[in-house]
Amino acid sequence: MKPTLLVLAAGMGSRFGGLKQIAPVGPSGETLLDYSVFDAIRAGFGRVVFVIRRDFEEVFREQVGAKYDGRIEVGYAFQAMDDLPPGFGVPSWRAKPWGTGHATWCARGEVREPFAVINADDFYGADAFRTLAGFLTAAGEGEATLVGFKLSRTLSENGTVSRGMCEIGTDGWLRDVVEHTKIAADEVGAGEGKKYSGDETVSMNCWGFLPGFFGALESQLAAFLRRDETYTEGNQAEFYLPAAVAALVGRGGLRVRAFTADSDWFGITYPADKPGVVASIRELVARGEYPGTLF
Repeated sequence: MKPTLLVLAAGMGSRFGGLKQIAPVGPSGETLLDYSVFDAIRAGFGRVVFVIRRDFEEVFREQVGAKYDGRIEVGYAFQAMDDLPPGFGVPSWRAKPWGTGHATWCARGEVREPFAVINADDFYGADAFRTLAGFLTAAGEGEATLVGFKLSRTLSENGTVSRGMCEIGTDGWLRDVVEHTKIAADEVGAGEGKKYSGDETVSMNCWGFLPGFFGALESQLAAFLRRDETYTEGNQAEFYLPAAVAALVGRGGLRVRAFTADSDWFGITYPADKPGVVASIRELVARGEYPGTLF
């Protein structure tokens, strides 16, 4: 059974129309998302499912999904604030979506095969998708995978970033993911005063799961919603996928094989990051790793 690529794209709605998620970075106007879908197809994925919001379904289908017709099967799942486990509702003050863990759970009715989860606006590289596909074709129940990247390859020279630092055992299995915030490029590297070596493996939301994961994820979502602070007036806390995975790993409910990609991650965290991403894509095309036109 070919795996499915699940793309978290619901956050594109409020910014749809020219910001970083659909900004052209390739020589023929390709977006970062186009490169992910292209890499997934050649790695052997058989389907892509986009998690979006209902309010921009039509424009997303026309401007994004339609370009992949005839190349890969396309499906859609919808993240809605009121799509919650039985017994829970949306507080009157809640304005923010529930987070990446909730977005993933919202696809439970659309995905019935092994699947990868990625962000819509990140470039992970062909190696990441080959690793995901290889693991998912042989994974056993209760197993998942993470493809991480070296911290030094995920920084921005234009501001600080937040990264989930991965604690990986000598056996290659994930032990924990701890969020570090406000990481500056000048804090990373060799020498006195550096806070990080740069060789740390960080999560960029590139995961592989079996369908049974949805049930485990629902248990974590319910636990998040049962917390007193979640329903404290004004609280906008989010249910993040890495935190849910780390909690499952911590109590023995999931085993996650961790890999570190031998490639760079690209993303447009700040507007000034875009020229560097464009140049990096141009170099990959020049080396023959991607065609000049993807779709």
